[in-house]
Amino acid sequence: MILPNQHPDYRRPLYPVDADTLGAAAAEEVERYLTYRDNHAPTPLHMLQALAAGLGVGAIHVKDEGFRLGLGSFKALGGSYAVIRLVLEEAARRLGRPVDVAELHAPEVRAVAAGMTFACATDGNHGRSVAQGAQLVGARAAIFVHAGVSDGRVAAIARFGAKMIRVEGTYDDSVAEAARVAAEAGWTVVSDTSWPGYERIPGLVMQGYTAMVREALRQLPEPPTHVFVQAGVGGVAAAVAAHLALVLGDRRPVFVVVDPARAACIYETARAGRPVKIGHGEPTVMAMLECYEPSLVAWRVLSRVADAFMTVDEEDAVAAMKRLAYPAGNDPAIVAGESGGVGFAALSKAASDPSLKAALGLDAASRILLINTEGATDPARYTELVGISPAEVAARRRGADA
Repeated sequence: MILPNQHPDYRRPLYPVDADTLGAAAAEEVERYLTYRDNHAPTPLHMLQALAAGLGVGAIHVKDEGFRLGLGSFKALGGSYAVIRLVLEEAARRLGRPVDVAELHAPEVRAVAAGMTFACATDGNHGRSVAQGAQLVGARAAIFVHAGVSDGRVAAIARFGAKMIRVEGTYDDSVAEAARVAAEAGWTVVSDTSWPGYERIPGLVMQGYTAMVREALRQLPEPPTHVFVQAGVGGVAAAVAAHLALVLGDRRPVFVVVDPARAACIYETARAGRPVKIGHGEPTVMAMLECYEPSLVAWRVLSRVADAFMTVDEEDAVAAMKRLAYPAGNDPAIVAGESGGVGFAALSKAASDPSLKAALGLDAASRILLINTEGATDPARYTELVGISPAEVAARRRGADA
């Protein structure tokens, strides 16, 4: 399904706070922070020429966040960045002077961090980023995971020394429980979703994501005409769409937000014209996107800068994983997790349907940007769905590049 943006705020300017948070100057500062990370390197941008020809579009480029900061997901840019910012701000408050990221490992800053605990709820990737950020600065982390989070993803977070807390129910239940326990314990919640009265920290998380858009624009031969980005609570889609709109202005691409059909909280919010919480149904294979209530900040942004909203089915997501792992022609193989290839799944769906293709203006001149938001963050699940291990896919890519 596809739904054009019909909100009254569509194409209106962003709120000043959102423009400041997600604009060029903010992204430049995020990149400066990244230079102080030991394992930082820009993630690759893959060109899929054979795939573009098969879909009847001019070019397809995939920004591959499976290589981001050793965590295998774009989320590495958000939670850890927010943790670092919050530690530096608290250090500045206590020391009575500005504290720059260059001082992150100074003894007086580490002493401040040692007294802080950062909490969040997660489907897997955001919690890993918060835990890594806390370990990096010498703070503690308490990560809340709901019943659907696999043991493999829990273990991947726990290796950073985080306290793991299981919560019955859905992701939204774990968000509520993290907020409740953190308030009682005096912990700082670093959430990638927002609610009334809690907007600044999710804004910092979204700000972290702008670095990958800035990288992609440098790597692309020309700005994209179309961008498909998947949504959970909407944070990454809002960050990407807002940054592109602010930086490219009238040259901004057509921006399509993509939801799992079984957890389409952004799609249903767009249909209603206001934030709505949807019912919890059958779980989706797109586990990192299984969210039932949108982030208020993300929706505020998307209501202005998203052009259309789509949903994809379970089989679409798995087919996308397989097609990226077994590419056509000389295209590189890409390891995309269950949620990583959802933007590609939507593009495939749209390009294969003449009415959808026409509605989005997709043609032989279209230049598509997609984001592989995660690699195989649960290798066992990836192997089960694709029929080949992520290591074997990576080996095939290395062989093709040799």
